[in-house]
Amino acid sequence: MKKIDGTIASPKGFVADGLHCGLKRKKKDIGWLYSKKIASVAGVFTTNQVKAAPVILTKEKLALQKLQAIIINSGNANACTGEKGRMDAKEMCKLTAQALNIPAEYVAVASTGIIGKTLPMVQIKAGIELLEAKPIKEAQAFQEAILTTDTTQKVSVYQDDFDQYQVTVAGCAKGSGMIHPNMATMLGFITTDANISSSLLQELLSELTEVTFNQITIDGDTSTNDMVLVMANGMSGMPEIQKDTPEFAKFKAMFTQVLTDLAKMIAKDGEGATKLIETIVTGAKNVSDARMLAKSVVGSSLVKSAIFGQDPNWGRILCALGYSGVVFDPETIQIYLADTLVFENGQPTIFDANQLSESLKTDEVVIQVVLSDGSAISRAWGCDLTYEYVKINALYHT
Repeated sequence: MKKIDGTIASPKGFVADGLHCGLKRKKKDIGWLYSKKIASVAGVFTTNQVKAAPVILTKEKLALQKLQAIIINSGNANACTGEKGRMDAKEMCKLTAQALNIPAEYVAVASTGIIGKTLPMVQIKAGIELLEAKPIKEAQAFQEAILTTDTTQKVSVYQDDFDQYQVTVAGCAKGSGMIHPNMATMLGFITTDANISSSLLQELLSELTEVTFNQITIDGDTSTNDMVLVMANGMSGMPEIQKDTPEFAKFKAMFTQVLTDLAKMIAKDGEGATKLIETIVTGAKNVSDARMLAKSVVGSSLVKSAIFGQDPNWGRILCALGYSGVVFDPETIQIYLADTLVFENGQPTIFDANQLSESLKTDEVVIQVVLSDGSAISRAWGCDLTYEYVKINALYHT
C-alpha cells in the first residue's frame, strides 16, 4: 500500500467537477461526483434527530444498493426547510440525472451550510447545467466546492496491487466546526475501483466509522447534515472481494488509512484551531472503554484551552477521564503529555513545567493514557480551543 498524490477522481472510472453558482460570495459552492459505471454504495449519516432533507432522501436511495452520482452544494444546508426543502433535494437529483443522462434514483444529494434557508433553485439549476465531467487533477474543484469554514481541502489517496490488478481508494471530506462523535457537521466521499458488494462495503464502513470519524470532536455539536458516502465501481477489473480473505484484509487496510487520514485532517482544521490533539488510550478493559476515555479527553473544553495556552495542566486530563463514564483506578494509571510522564501512582511526577510548556508549542500534541485493566487500545482526535473559534462562530450567520 502506498499513498499517492491524487484526487477523489483518482480511481478508474470516476470524474468530478465544481464551480461557483452564487450560493456563496465568491468560492465554489456546487459540484458533482460521477462514476462511469453504476457502483456499489454504502453510507453513514448524522445521529441528530433533526435531519436535513438531503440526508433523508439519500438514506432512502441507498436502499437500492446502487449509485452513480452525487450532487452537492455548500453555503446552504437545506435543513429545517419543510416540504419545499424535500422537493428541492429531489429536484437537484433530477437535474443532475438529466445532465448526466442517468436514472434519478442513482443520484444522491448532500448539502452543507446555513440552516433554515431554502435553496435558491435558479442558481442551483444554472450551476448544474455548467458542471462538466472532469478527471483527476480537475476534480480538485469538487473538493473545494464542498467546503464551508474549512481552511484547506482534505484529501487522501492510496493504491495497492491485487495480483495483476491495481486498486485505488480515494477520499475527500469537509468539516471544521460543529464536529462531535457520532457523525457531526461533515461530509465525506470515498471512491474506489475495487469490486465489492454494497452489503460488505456497508459493513466495513459502519465498522471503520466507529474508530475514525466517530473518534473526532471539535466542539461537541452534532449537525443536521452529515454523511459519508462510498462508491465502488469495480473498474479495476479485479474479481469481487469476499469477506475473510487476504484481499479483504488488504482492502480494509487501505480503506482504514483513508478514513483515518480524513478524520485527522478534520480535527486539525477545527475552526480557529492551531493544534491537533491526539489522545491514545492503552491497557483498557475493552475497546468501548478505550474509545470513551480518549474522546472524553479530546472533547474537554478545559483540556483544549490548556493545550492552546501551552499549559501542562495534567489535572484537566485526569478530570476528563474521571467523568468519561468508564470505571478505572486513578492510582494505577499513567498520563503522558507530549512524551513527558506527568502523572502516575495517583500523584503528579516531577517534571520541568517550563520545558514541557515549550513542547506544547508544536502543531500536534499527543496525550497518552496508560491503564492496567486489559489490552484494548483506542485513539481520538480533536483540536485546541482558541479565541478565533469564538469569533468565527459568533459571526457565522452574519
